[in-house]
Amino acid sequence: MTHFLTKACLAAVLALSSIPATVSTAAAAGPQTNFIVEAQYHRPIRGCSPMHAVRKARDFGLRRAHITRMSPRVVVVAGRDRRGWDRMVFANVRGCPLIRR
Repeated sequence: MTHFLTKACLAAVLALSSIPATVSTAAAAGPQTNFIVEAQYHRPIRGCSPMHAVRKARDFGLRRAHITRMSPRVVVVAGRDRRGWDRMVFANVRGCPLIRR
């Protein structure tokens, strides 16, 4: 019976002594992982913003570029280039890929 009591007391002492070690480790890791998650997942961009489409059209050479139509699928930007009036159609997805000119 004494062997059982000594083993039970030893197990209880080991269990109680390990609790503060795990709490301090978990508390130290908490803010760092929270900061990393906030930095990685700031704000997802769902589609093509109108300002991004106008900027891309100006980079392609359209002057006085403005949005003429915006739908869930496309963003149409019109303006002037060296030959006259022109329009560009961008897909309404992330990155605003050019569909047709």
